[in-house]
Amino acid sequence: MNTTSSTHLRRALLFATAAGLCAPALTLAQEKEDFPSLVKRLEAGKPKFAKRQQDLLKERYDLSDKPVDGVTMGAGKAVQGGIRVKLPKDMTWDKLAAMSPENIKEKDAWPEGFFPLPHPHHEAGGMVFPKKQIDEVKKQTQRDLTRFDLDFDLPDHMLPEFPAPIYINTRPDLGDVSKGQLVTLGNFHDLFSGFLNTKQLDGLRLLVTPFPQAQFNATHDRRALLATQGVACLDCHSNGHTNAATHTVGDIRPNEHRHRIGTPTLRGMNINSTFGSQRAMKSVEDFTEFEQRAAYFDGEPDQASRKGVNPLDRGIQVQAMAEFQNILGFPPAPKLLPTGKLDPTKATKNELNGEALFHGKAQCYICHTGPYFSDGLMHDLKTERFFKEKMINGRKASADGPIKTFVLRGIKDSPPYLHDDRLMTLDDTVEFFNLVLQTHLNTEEKADLVAFLRTL
Repeated sequence: MNTTSSTHLRRALLFATAAGLCAPALTLAQEKEDFPSLVKRLEAGKPKFAKRQQDLLKERYDLSDKPVDGVTMGAGKAVQGGIRVKLPKDMTWDKLAAMSPENIKEKDAWPEGFFPLPHPHHEAGGMVFPKKQIDEVKKQTQRDLTRFDLDFDLPDHMLPEFPAPIYINTRPDLGDVSKGQLVTLGNFHDLFSGFLNTKQLDGLRLLVTPFPQAQFNATHDRRALLATQGVACLDCHSNGHTNAATHTVGDIRPNEHRHRIGTPTLRGMNINSTFGSQRAMKSVEDFTEFEQRAAYFDGEPDQASRKGVNPLDRGIQVQAMAEFQNILGFPPAPKLLPTGKLDPTKATKNELNGEALFHGKAQCYICHTGPYFSDGLMHDLKTERFFKEKMINGRKASADGPIKTFVLRGIKDSPPYLHDDRLMTLDDTVEFFNLVLQTHLNTEEKADLVAFLRTL
Protein backbone atom coordinates (compact mmCIF):
# COMPACT_ATOMS: atom_id res chain seq x y z
CA MET A 1 0.00 0.00 0.00
CA ASN A 2 1.43 3.42 -0.92
CA THR A 3 1.88 6.25 1.61
CA THR A 4 -1.15 8.19 0.39
CA SER A 5 -3.46 5.17 0.63
CA SER A 6 -2.11 4.30 4.08
CA THR A 7 -2.72 7.87 5.28
CA HIS A 8 -6.26 7.82 3.93
CA LEU A 9 -6.95 4.47 5.62
CA ARG A 10 -5.58 5.73 8.93
CA ARG A 11 -7.74 8.86 8.76
CA ALA A 12 -10.81 6.84 7.84
CA LEU A 13 -10.29 4.43 10.74
CA LEU A 14 -9.68 7.24 13.22
CA PHE A 15 -12.79 9.07 12.02
CA ALA A 16 -14.89 5.91 12.22
CA THR A 17 -13.67 5.19 15.74
CA ALA A 18 -14.33 8.75 16.91
CA ALA A 19 -17.81 8.59 15.42
CA GLY A 20 -18.49 5.29 17.17
CA LEU A 21 -18.69 3.35 13.92
CA CYS A 22 -15.90 0.97 14.90
CA ALA A 23 -15.63 -1.01 18.11
CA PRO A 24 -12.72 -0.01 20.38
CA ALA A 25 -10.83 -3.20 19.46
CA LEU A 26 -10.56 -2.23 15.80
CA THR A 27 -8.41 0.92 15.90
CA LEU A 28 -5.37 0.93 13.64
CA ALA A 29 -2.96 0.99 16.60
CA GLN A 30 -4.51 -2.11 18.15
CA GLU A 31 -4.59 -3.91 14.82
CA LYS A 32 -0.76 -3.74 14.93
CA GLU A 33 -0.55 -4.81 18.58
CA ASP A 34 0.61 -8.41 19.01
CA PHE A 35 -1.58 -10.73 21.06
CA PRO A 36 0.69 -11.14 24.13
CA SER A 37 0.93 -7.35 24.42
CA LEU A 38 -2.85 -7.01 24.10
CA VAL A 39 -3.41 -9.58 26.86
CA LYS A 40 -0.87 -7.94 29.15
CA ARG A 41 -2.34 -4.46 28.65
CA LEU A 42 -5.98 -5.48 29.15
CA GLU A 43 -5.28 -7.78 32.09
CA ALA A 44 -3.44 -4.92 33.80
CA GLY A 45 -6.50 -2.68 33.49
CA LYS A 46 -9.02 -5.32 34.55
CA PRO A 47 -8.96 -4.70 38.35
CA LYS A 48 -9.52 -0.97 37.88
CA PHE A 49 -12.67 -1.40 35.80
CA ALA A 50 -13.96 -4.25 37.97
CA LYS A 51 -13.69 -2.03 41.05
CA ARG A 52 -15.36 0.84 39.22
CA GLN A 53 -18.37 -1.36 38.40
CA GLN A 54 -18.61 -2.94 41.86
CA ASP A 55 -18.43 0.49 43.48
CA LEU A 56 -21.32 1.61 41.28
CA LEU A 57 -23.40 -1.46 42.15
CA LYS A 58 -22.74 -0.96 45.86
CA GLU A 59 -23.74 2.70 45.62
CA ARG A 60 -26.98 1.84 43.78
CA TYR A 61 -28.27 -1.39 45.27
CA ASP A 62 -28.58 -3.68 48.24
CA LEU A 63 -27.33 -6.91 46.65
CA SER A 64 -27.52 -9.08 49.76
CA ASP A 65 -29.20 -12.48 49.65
CA LYS A 66 -32.81 -11.92 50.81
CA PRO A 67 -35.06 -14.67 49.42
CA VAL A 68 -38.84 -14.46 49.62
CA ASP A 69 -40.35 -17.12 51.87
CA GLY A 70 -42.13 -19.80 49.89
CA VAL A 71 -41.54 -18.28 46.43
CA THR A 72 -39.27 -20.16 44.04
CA MET A 73 -38.50 -20.46 40.35
CA GLY A 74 -39.38 -23.55 38.31
CA ALA A 75 -36.55 -25.74 39.58
CA GLY A 76 -36.62 -24.44 43.14
CA LYS A 77 -34.21 -21.48 43.24
CA ALA A 78 -35.35 -18.81 45.69
CA VAL A 79 -36.81 -15.59 44.30
CA GLN A 80 -35.18 -12.48 45.70
CA GLY A 81 -37.48 -9.88 47.24
CA GLY A 82 -37.56 -6.40 48.65
CA ILE A 83 -36.66 -3.03 47.20
CA ARG A 84 -32.95 -3.11 46.36
CA VAL A 85 -32.58 0.36 44.81
CA LYS A 86 -31.15 2.84 47.30
CA LEU A 87 -32.81 6.22 47.72
CA PRO A 88 -31.08 9.60 48.01
CA LYS A 89 -30.44 10.81 51.57
CA ASP A 90 -33.57 11.90 53.49
CA MET A 91 -35.84 10.65 50.69
CA THR A 92 -38.68 8.12 50.95
CA TRP A 93 -40.62 6.37 48.20
CA ASP A 94 -43.81 8.17 49.22
CA LYS A 95 -42.10 11.57 49.13
CA LEU A 96 -40.56 10.78 45.75
CA ALA A 97 -43.89 9.63 44.28
CA ALA A 98 -45.53 12.89 45.39
CA MET A 99 -43.02 14.95 43.37
CA SER A 100 -43.48 15.93 39.75
CA PRO A 101 -40.98 14.71 37.13
CA GLU A 102 -39.73 18.27 36.79
CA ASN A 103 -39.19 18.57 40.54
CA ILE A 104 -37.36 15.21 40.72
CA LYS A 105 -35.09 16.36 37.89
CA GLU A 106 -34.47 19.77 39.44
CA LYS A 107 -33.53 18.29 42.82
CA ASP A 108 -31.46 15.41 41.36
CA ALA A 109 -33.70 13.03 43.30
CA TRP A 110 -33.95 10.27 40.67
CA PRO A 111 -32.59 7.12 42.39
CA GLU A 112 -29.21 5.99 41.05
CA GLY A 113 -30.56 2.47 40.51
CA PHE A 114 -33.17 3.80 38.07
CA PHE A 115 -30.52 5.20 35.73
CA PRO A 116 -29.34 2.96 32.86
CA LEU A 117 -27.05 0.18 34.05
CA PRO A 118 -23.71 0.16 32.21
CA HIS A 119 -22.04 -2.95 30.84
CA PRO A 120 -19.44 -4.40 33.29
CA HIS A 121 -16.83 -2.48 31.25
CA HIS A 122 -18.89 -0.30 28.97
CA GLU A 123 -16.07 1.04 26.83
CA ALA A 124 -14.97 -2.52 26.02
CA GLY A 125 -18.43 -4.05 25.61
CA GLY A 126 -18.99 -7.50 24.17
CA MET A 127 -20.46 -10.74 25.49
CA VAL A 128 -19.85 -11.58 29.16
CA PHE A 129 -21.06 -14.77 30.84
CA PRO A 130 -21.87 -15.65 34.48
CA LYS A 131 -19.38 -18.00 36.13
CA LYS A 132 -21.78 -20.96 36.38
CA GLN A 133 -22.30 -20.92 32.62
CA ILE A 134 -18.55 -20.71 32.00
CA ASP A 135 -17.79 -23.57 34.38
CA GLU A 136 -20.47 -25.96 33.08
CA VAL A 137 -19.68 -25.36 29.39
CA LYS A 138 -16.00 -25.95 30.10
CA LYS A 139 -16.79 -29.12 32.04
CA GLN A 140 -19.01 -30.58 29.32
CA THR A 141 -17.32 -29.42 26.12
CA GLN A 142 -13.82 -28.17 27.13
CA ARG A 143 -14.74 -24.80 25.59
CA ASP A 144 -13.78 -21.75 27.69
CA LEU A 145 -16.04 -18.67 27.74
CA THR A 146 -13.73 -16.80 30.13
CA ARG A 147 -12.61 -13.31 29.08
CA PHE A 148 -9.15 -12.20 30.17
CA ASP A 149 -10.16 -8.53 30.25
CA LEU A 150 -13.33 -8.55 32.38
CA ASP A 151 -15.78 -10.65 34.39
CA PHE A 152 -19.56 -10.69 34.86
CA ASP A 153 -20.69 -8.25 37.54
CA LEU A 154 -23.87 -9.41 39.34
CA PRO A 155 -24.01 -12.02 42.15
CA ASP A 156 -25.50 -15.43 41.40
CA HIS A 157 -28.44 -15.15 43.80
CA MET A 158 -29.77 -12.18 41.78
CA LEU A 159 -29.80 -14.20 38.53
CA PRO A 160 -32.18 -16.75 36.97
CA GLU A 161 -31.79 -20.33 38.15
CA PHE A 162 -29.12 -22.42 36.47
CA PRO A 163 -29.63 -24.66 34.67
CA ALA A 164 -33.22 -23.63 34.01
CA PRO A 165 -35.98 -26.15 33.28
CA ILE A 166 -37.10 -26.60 29.67
CA TYR A 167 -40.79 -26.91 28.87
CA ILE A 168 -41.88 -28.01 25.38
CA ASN A 169 -45.25 -26.87 24.00
CA THR A 170 -45.63 -30.00 21.89
CA ARG A 171 -45.15 -32.30 24.92
CA PRO A 172 -46.29 -30.47 28.09
CA ASP A 173 -46.81 -33.85 29.75
CA LEU A 174 -43.03 -34.33 29.98
CA GLY A 175 -42.41 -31.42 32.35
CA ASP A 176 -38.75 -30.36 32.52
CA VAL A 177 -37.16 -32.17 29.58
CA SER A 178 -33.64 -30.98 30.53
CA LYS A 179 -33.63 -33.36 33.54
CA GLY A 180 -31.71 -30.72 35.49
CA GLN A 181 -28.84 -30.55 32.97
CA LEU A 182 -27.43 -27.68 30.95
CA VAL A 183 -28.08 -28.56 27.31
CA THR A 184 -24.91 -28.43 25.22
CA LEU A 185 -23.48 -30.00 22.11
CA GLY A 186 -22.32 -32.83 24.36
CA ASN A 187 -25.74 -34.02 25.54
CA PHE A 188 -28.53 -32.50 23.41
CA HIS A 189 -29.11 -35.66 21.36
CA ASP A 190 -29.41 -37.93 24.39
CA LEU A 191 -31.84 -35.54 26.09
CA PHE A 192 -34.11 -34.70 23.13
CA SER A 193 -34.02 -37.58 20.70
CA GLY A 194 -37.36 -39.39 20.76
CA PHE A 195 -39.79 -36.50 21.23
CA LEU A 196 -38.45 -33.98 18.68
CA ASN A 197 -38.71 -34.54 14.96
CA THR A 198 -35.46 -34.60 12.99
CA LYS A 199 -35.85 -30.99 11.85
CA GLN A 200 -36.35 -29.69 15.39
CA LEU A 201 -33.45 -31.78 16.63
CA ASP A 202 -31.17 -30.33 13.96
CA GLY A 203 -32.35 -26.85 14.89
CA LEU A 204 -31.37 -27.52 18.50
CA ARG A 205 -28.00 -28.86 17.33
CA LEU A 206 -27.31 -25.55 15.59
CA LEU A 207 -28.43 -23.57 18.65
CA VAL A 208 -25.81 -25.34 20.80
CA THR A 209 -23.08 -25.23 18.13
CA PRO A 210 -20.46 -22.48 18.71
CA PHE A 211 -19.71 -20.06 15.89
CA PRO A 212 -17.19 -17.18 15.78
CA GLN A 213 -18.16 -14.03 17.66
CA ALA A 214 -16.45 -10.67 18.19
CA GLN A 215 -14.76 -11.58 21.49
CA PHE A 216 -14.53 -15.36 20.98
CA ASN A 217 -12.80 -16.40 17.75
CA ALA A 218 -9.35 -17.18 16.34
CA THR A 219 -8.09 -13.65 15.57
CA HIS A 220 -5.52 -11.76 17.62
CA ASP A 221 -7.94 -9.12 18.84
CA ARG A 222 -10.17 -11.72 20.58
CA ARG A 223 -10.78 -11.59 24.34
CA ALA A 224 -10.18 -15.29 25.12
CA LEU A 225 -6.69 -16.55 25.88
CA LEU A 226 -6.96 -19.50 23.50
CA ALA A 227 -8.29 -19.40 19.95
CA THR A 228 -11.91 -20.51 20.21
CA GLN A 229 -14.68 -21.89 18.02
CA GLY A 230 -16.90 -19.10 19.28
CA VAL A 231 -20.24 -18.78 21.07
CA ALA A 232 -23.47 -20.77 20.77
CA CYS A 233 -26.94 -19.20 20.86
CA LEU A 234 -27.75 -21.17 24.01
CA ASP A 235 -24.62 -19.87 25.77
CA CYS A 236 -26.67 -16.75 26.58
CA HIS A 237 -30.15 -18.26 26.25
CA SER A 238 -29.11 -21.27 28.30
CA ASN A 239 -31.69 -24.06 28.18
CA GLY A 240 -33.85 -21.82 25.99
CA HIS A 241 -34.26 -19.39 28.87
CA THR A 242 -31.68 -16.85 30.07
CA ASN A 243 -28.67 -16.88 32.39
CA ALA A 244 -28.48 -13.03 32.39
CA ALA A 245 -25.37 -12.99 30.19
CA THR A 246 -24.88 -9.45 28.94
CA HIS A 247 -23.64 -7.52 25.91
CA THR A 248 -24.16 -4.07 24.37
CA VAL A 249 -26.57 -3.47 21.51
CA GLY A 250 -25.04 -3.45 18.05
CA ASP A 251 -27.33 -0.91 16.42
CA ILE A 252 -26.66 2.26 18.46
CA ARG A 253 -23.70 4.66 18.14
CA PRO A 254 -21.66 6.28 19.53
CA ASN A 255 -20.61 3.71 22.10
CA GLU A 256 -21.62 5.75 25.15
CA HIS A 257 -25.27 5.54 24.05
CA ARG A 258 -25.30 1.78 23.54
CA HIS A 259 -27.67 -0.06 25.88
CA ARG A 260 -26.54 -2.93 28.04
CA ILE A 261 -28.55 -5.96 26.91
CA GLY A 262 -30.33 -8.10 29.44
CA THR A 263 -30.58 -11.48 27.68
CA PRO A 264 -34.31 -12.20 27.28
CA THR A 265 -35.83 -15.63 27.73
CA LEU A 266 -36.77 -17.65 24.64
CA ARG A 267 -39.76 -19.15 26.44
CA GLY A 268 -42.98 -18.32 24.62
CA MET A 269 -41.10 -17.31 21.47
CA ASN A 270 -44.10 -18.40 19.38
CA ILE A 271 -46.27 -15.54 20.71
CA ASN A 272 -43.75 -12.75 19.98
CA SER A 273 -44.24 -10.63 16.88
CA THR A 274 -41.15 -8.38 16.84
CA PHE A 275 -37.49 -9.16 17.56
CA GLY A 276 -34.11 -7.46 18.03
CA SER A 277 -32.95 -4.71 20.40
CA GLN A 278 -34.88 -2.11 18.41
CA ARG A 279 -37.53 -4.66 17.35
CA ALA A 280 -37.01 -4.06 13.65
CA MET A 281 -37.36 -7.75 12.71
CA LYS A 282 -40.72 -9.39 12.28
CA SER A 283 -39.95 -13.08 12.63
CA VAL A 284 -37.77 -15.37 14.70
CA GLU A 285 -36.21 -16.52 11.42
CA ASP A 286 -35.11 -12.93 10.67
CA PHE A 287 -33.67 -12.58 14.15
CA THR A 288 -31.84 -15.91 14.09
CA GLU A 289 -30.10 -14.98 10.85
CA PHE A 290 -29.40 -11.43 12.04
CA GLU A 291 -27.72 -12.71 15.21
CA GLN A 292 -25.19 -14.76 13.24
CA ARG A 293 -24.49 -12.14 10.59
CA ALA A 294 -24.48 -8.94 12.65
CA ALA A 295 -25.26 -9.09 16.39
CA TYR A 296 -22.44 -11.55 17.04
CA PHE A 297 -20.06 -8.91 15.66
CA ASP A 298 -21.42 -5.73 17.31
CA GLY A 299 -23.27 -4.82 14.12
CA GLU A 300 -20.05 -4.50 12.09
CA PRO A 301 -19.78 -6.64 8.93
CA ASP A 302 -16.04 -5.95 8.62
CA GLN A 303 -15.50 -7.83 11.89
CA ALA A 304 -17.66 -10.69 10.64
CA SER A 305 -15.62 -11.10 7.46
CA ARG A 306 -12.34 -11.17 9.39
CA LYS A 307 -13.39 -13.34 12.32
CA GLY A 308 -15.43 -16.01 10.58
CA VAL A 309 -19.11 -15.25 10.07
CA ASN A 310 -21.38 -18.28 9.84
CA PRO A 311 -23.75 -17.76 6.86
CA LEU A 312 -26.81 -19.85 7.71
CA ASP A 313 -28.98 -21.40 5.03
CA ARG A 314 -32.32 -19.61 5.31
CA GLY A 315 -34.51 -22.40 3.98
CA ILE A 316 -32.98 -25.23 6.03
CA GLN A 317 -30.83 -24.19 9.00
CA VAL A 318 -32.58 -20.94 9.99
CA GLN A 319 -35.98 -22.54 9.63
CA ALA A 320 -34.96 -25.52 11.77
CA MET A 321 -33.52 -23.28 14.51
CA ALA A 322 -36.69 -21.19 14.52
CA GLU A 323 -38.92 -24.24 14.72
CA PHE A 324 -37.21 -25.42 17.89
CA GLN A 325 -37.33 -21.95 19.47
CA ASN A 326 -41.04 -21.71 18.72
CA ILE A 327 -41.89 -24.80 20.81
CA LEU A 328 -40.23 -23.53 24.00
CA GLY A 329 -42.98 -23.11 26.59
CA PHE A 330 -43.59 -21.10 29.74
CA PRO A 331 -43.17 -22.56 33.25
CA PRO A 332 -46.32 -23.82 34.98
CA ALA A 333 -48.51 -21.19 36.66
CA PRO A 334 -50.93 -23.27 38.76
CA LYS A 335 -52.99 -20.30 39.93
CA LEU A 336 -53.75 -19.01 36.42
CA LEU A 337 -56.76 -19.97 34.32
CA PRO A 338 -56.29 -20.43 30.53
CA THR A 339 -57.55 -16.84 30.09
CA GLY A 340 -54.64 -15.47 32.10
CA LYS A 341 -56.94 -14.59 35.00
CA LEU A 342 -56.34 -15.86 38.52
CA ASP A 343 -58.37 -18.81 39.72
CA PRO A 344 -60.21 -17.32 42.73
CA THR A 345 -60.28 -20.72 44.43
CA LYS A 346 -56.45 -20.89 44.46
CA ALA A 347 -55.27 -17.28 44.73
CA THR A 348 -54.80 -15.37 47.98
CA LYS A 349 -56.60 -12.15 48.82
CA ASN A 350 -53.40 -10.17 48.23
CA GLU A 351 -52.86 -11.78 44.81
CA LEU A 352 -56.44 -11.04 43.78
CA ASN A 353 -56.06 -7.44 44.94
CA GLY A 354 -52.85 -7.24 42.91
CA GLU A 355 -54.66 -8.55 39.83
CA ALA A 356 -57.31 -5.85 40.18
CA LEU A 357 -54.59 -3.20 40.48
CA PHE A 358 -52.77 -4.65 37.45
CA HIS A 359 -55.92 -4.21 35.35
CA GLY A 360 -56.84 -0.91 36.96
CA LYS A 361 -55.05 1.74 38.98
CA ALA A 362 -51.50 0.50 38.26
CA GLN A 363 -52.15 0.74 34.48
CA CYS A 364 -50.04 -2.37 33.71
CA TYR A 365 -52.80 -3.73 31.46
CA ILE A 366 -52.34 -0.91 28.92
CA CYS A 367 -49.17 -2.59 27.61
CA HIS A 368 -49.32 -6.06 29.19
CA THR A 369 -52.46 -7.49 27.63
CA GLY A 370 -53.99 -10.92 27.07
CA PRO A 371 -53.16 -14.29 28.65
CA TYR A 372 -49.39 -13.79 28.12
CA PHE A 373 -49.35 -10.16 29.27
CA SER A 374 -47.78 -8.35 26.31
CA ASP A 375 -49.10 -6.23 23.45
CA GLY A 376 -45.95 -6.95 21.41
CA LEU A 377 -45.47 -3.23 20.75
CA MET A 378 -42.81 -0.61 21.46
CA HIS A 379 -43.33 2.08 24.10
CA ASP A 380 -41.20 5.08 25.05
CA LEU A 381 -41.26 5.57 28.83
CA LYS A 382 -39.51 8.96 28.48
CA THR A 383 -37.58 8.48 31.70
CA GLU A 384 -35.37 11.44 30.71
CA ARG A 385 -38.16 13.60 32.18
CA PHE A 386 -36.80 12.70 35.61
CA PHE A 387 -33.05 13.33 35.37
CA LYS A 388 -30.25 15.38 33.84
CA GLU A 389 -27.92 13.69 31.38
CA LYS A 390 -24.72 12.34 32.90
CA MET A 391 -21.96 9.83 32.22
CA ILE A 392 -21.99 6.65 34.32
CA ASN A 393 -18.97 4.37 33.90
CA GLY A 394 -18.73 5.04 30.17
CA ARG A 395 -22.52 4.98 29.59
CA LYS A 396 -24.35 8.24 28.94
CA ALA A 397 -27.63 8.32 30.83
CA SER A 398 -30.04 9.97 28.41
CA ALA A 399 -33.23 9.06 26.57
CA ASP A 400 -33.65 5.30 26.09
CA GLY A 401 -36.22 5.64 23.32
CA PRO A 402 -38.89 3.00 22.64
CA ILE A 403 -38.45 -0.41 24.23
CA LYS A 404 -40.46 -3.57 23.71
CA THR A 405 -43.24 -4.66 26.01
CA PHE A 406 -41.82 -7.83 27.49
CA VAL A 407 -44.01 -10.85 28.13
CA LEU A 408 -44.81 -11.18 31.82
CA ARG A 409 -45.71 -14.89 31.88
CA GLY A 410 -43.08 -16.56 34.05
CA ILE A 411 -41.59 -13.18 34.99
CA LYS A 412 -40.40 -14.21 38.47
CA ASP A 413 -38.01 -16.67 36.77
CA SER A 414 -36.26 -13.95 34.73
CA PRO A 415 -34.45 -11.44 36.98
CA PRO A 416 -33.00 -8.82 36.69
CA TYR A 417 -35.56 -6.61 34.97
CA LEU A 418 -36.01 -3.95 32.28
CA HIS A 419 -34.09 -4.12 29.01
CA ASP A 420 -30.70 -3.37 30.63
CA ASP A 421 -31.06 -5.24 33.96
CA ARG A 422 -31.17 -2.06 36.03
CA LEU A 423 -33.98 -3.40 38.29
CA MET A 424 -32.97 -6.29 40.54
CA THR A 425 -36.37 -7.43 41.84
CA LEU A 426 -40.07 -7.21 41.03
CA ASP A 427 -40.38 -4.87 44.02
CA ASP A 428 -37.91 -2.50 42.34
CA THR A 429 -39.84 -2.80 39.09
CA VAL A 430 -43.13 -1.81 40.72
CA GLU A 431 -41.49 1.21 42.38
CA PHE A 432 -39.95 2.23 39.04
CA PHE A 433 -43.24 2.13 37.15
CA ASN A 434 -45.10 3.77 40.03
CA LEU A 435 -42.88 6.80 39.43
CA VAL A 436 -42.72 6.63 35.64
CA LEU A 437 -46.50 6.19 35.20
CA GLN A 438 -47.31 8.37 38.24
CA THR A 439 -49.88 5.87 39.52
CA HIS A 440 -49.50 6.83 43.21
CA LEU A 441 -49.83 3.32 44.62
CA ASN A 442 -49.60 3.05 48.40
CA THR A 443 -47.34 0.59 50.21
CA GLU A 444 -50.04 -2.10 50.55
CA GLU A 445 -51.05 -1.79 46.89
CA LYS A 446 -47.46 -2.16 45.72
CA ALA A 447 -47.02 -5.31 47.83
CA ASP A 448 -50.24 -6.79 46.40
CA LEU A 449 -49.12 -6.03 42.83
CA VAL A 450 -45.81 -7.81 43.43
CA ALA A 451 -47.69 -10.79 44.87
CA PHE A 452 -49.77 -11.01 41.68
CA LEU A 453 -46.71 -10.79 39.40
CA ARG A 454 -45.17 -13.75 41.21
CA THR A 455 -48.15 -15.92 40.23
CA LEU A 456 -47.72 -15.39 36.48
